[in-house]
Amino acid sequence: MKITTLLFDLDGTLINTNELIIASFMHTLEKFYPGKYKREHVIPFMGPTLTESFSTVDANRVDELITEYRRFNVEMHDEFVEEYETVYETIETLHEQGYKIGIVTTKARNVVEMGLSYSRLKQFFDVVITIDDVQNAKPHPEPIQLALKKLNATPEETIMIGDNYHDIEGGKNAGTKTAGVVWSLKGKEFLESYHPDYMLEKMSDILTIIGSEEK
Repeated sequence: MKITTLLFDLDGTLINTNELIIASFMHTLEKFYPGKYKREHVIPFMGPTLTESFSTVDANRVDELITEYRRFNVEMHDEFVEEYETVYETIETLHEQGYKIGIVTTKARNVVEMGLSYSRLKQFFDVVITIDDVQNAKPHPEPIQLALKKLNATPEETIMIGDNYHDIEGGKNAGTKTAGVVWSLKGKEFLESYHPDYMLEKMSDILTIIGSEEK
């Protein structure tokens, strides 16, 4: 079946927020638990919800930790966020060629809006599903299913694209095709172990996969 719909994760896929996320975790953990955590300890926190990640730190202080994380994250957002190669051009092309395109992310909507404004990508997306819109985060199929419903699309004509296993497993659980990105902080081999249908060396590779053409 012809692909008509592309769903994208945001962090680490469309925009490079890796250092922002790591800095936000490190700031929060250092404030509450000085000297206890290093950079390598927070890499596994990339992808899960903040509630899931902070529950492994201290189940009794999750709300307090999330509040501090989000305060720092918003305050420092534009100092850390960067664009990935070919993302803007690719999303613009998909929009111009009439593909249905959406974002499915585990971030809160206010920070998502900041990232989309910073990257100038907001204008192109037909739907944006955040953690605020669902009961269950990826890899549960709910967020992807909600995006498909809003786009009037079917799983068979859709590719879910992301940098973490939550995106690959979420797509599989929702019945879509899946694509991983090699610029994932988790590494190419890690993502390949979840057997996505495609791996993208750069975002514009998706145009070749769906039979489109670059501008």
